[in-house]
Amino acid sequence: MDLLSFLQNDYFLQIATMTCINIVIVLGLNLITGVTGQLSLGHAAFMSLGAYSSALLALKLNMPFWVCVSFGTLFAGVMGALLGIPILRLRGDYLAIATLGFGEIVRVVILNTPFAGRALGLYAIPQYTTFIIALVAVIVGIIFMYRFENSMHGLALRSIREDEIAAEMMGVNIARYKILAFAIGSAFAGLGGSLYAHFLTYINPNDFGFMKSIEQLCMLVLGGMGSITGAAAGAIVLSTVPELLRFASEYRMVTYGVVLIVMMVFRPQGLFGKIRVNV
Repeated sequence: MDLLSFLQNDYFLQIATMTCINIVIVLGLNLITGVTGQLSLGHAAFMSLGAYSSALLALKLNMPFWVCVSFGTLFAGVMGALLGIPILRLRGDYLAIATLGFGEIVRVVILNTPFAGRALGLYAIPQYTTFIIALVAVIVGIIFMYRFENSMHGLALRSIREDEIAAEMMGVNIARYKILAFAIGSAFAGLGGSLYAHFLTYINPNDFGFMKSIEQLCMLVLGGMGSITGAAAGAIVLSTVPELLRFASEYRMVTYGVVLIVMMVFRPQGLFGKIRVNV
């Protein structure tokens, strides 16, 4: 299929756009979990914050698209920083449970908020997101992450992942960098959520539940944690394969589980865990 035929096929464009949105979200999760080593099971909550805040601005105040997306990204980033403050001392399982709890709190609050549509969600959201816009977000996101991870800040985050005590002894401000990682990673989730809302034009709380966070984590683990290439590859594989296996969609999570078990046994670093992108 040539490029022109691809751009004229709505089905392929929809898959490609959703794949780009997932890449943006998983890039943020990679910074928190893959680079900094902070296991997060509530990433979908930040996606929902970006999606709902952006959609509400468009529906209630008729704000332009770029204002909605910017606000959704910023709002999710601020909430990520605020979450990072109380969970600074948590590690491993405790951190995972705390982020899981945060995700459920956000979902329950949305379910009980009248102006957010409660369980019915929001609909008739203006459709602004196109494949080109999502693709630009991916390119800008990869360039940003590459430059950030290869800066002194990125090295500080990796040192926290390898040995938090040793990093602190070397003068790394642990609290500051953990909050920074959560803020940037959550902002990426908020950006993806905003694009998601303005692409599907309908959102509801069930779109951002615990299983969505697990799905995003599966993408990261499959591709390779700590690798930008891996994050993008995992998002591409798990965004497109379900479309090829649509006839067995009810077994999707079972398939994810089997794939992860196989990966942990035979290739724990992920498909592209040792490969770094060069920009």
